[in-house]
Amino acid sequence: MNRFAGRVRVLTAFVLLATTAPAAFAQDVTEDHLKAARAAISAIGATDNFDNILPNLAERLKANLIQSSPNYQDLISSTIDAKALELAGRRADLEREAATIYAKTFTVEQLNAISAFYQSEAGKKLLNDGPIASREMLKAADIWAAGVSRDLNAEATKALQATLAPPADAAGQAPTAPAPAPAP
Repeated sequence: MNRFAGRVRVLTAFVLLATTAPAAFAQDVTEDHLKAARAAISAIGATDNFDNILPNLAERLKANLIQSSPNYQDLISSTIDAKALELAGRRADLEREAATIYAKTFTVEQLNAISAFYQSEAGKKLLNDGPIASREMLKAADIWAAGVSRDLNAEATKALQATLAPPADAAGQAPTAPAPAPAP
């Protein structure tokens, strides 16, 4: 339980810093700028991957505590699930932070352009099929690199052998080393 208490203290410190810092950080951007940032974030799904943070943390905590106290598995699971649900509302804090970061990174006009593109059919297709296209490009690059490596190796070896091999005589035969002189 001591490791758990240490983790709780670290998590509490992190939460305190995370909840007080955004207020100071957010003062530099206007509400219209944040609104444009939220629209861009929504259009590209920039924070969708964050949906699993709290459930994953809860599952990890459950596993650690159940390992320490397996007799209390049901109590641990129900308690952590209840506390996680209580904390779920804080997901909005992360959205606000993300919007502030985007607002500080992009102008309102850029954010509006990002939103417009990713809400278009081409933007939606890019979001949906872009990872597949990227994966296929990486495969193609690997195949290309293997072929280029093979050809580079063959061509360089051939050129080096021609340069490093002794020159052929007029009959096309490479000169042979002179026979050693007989011993006296």
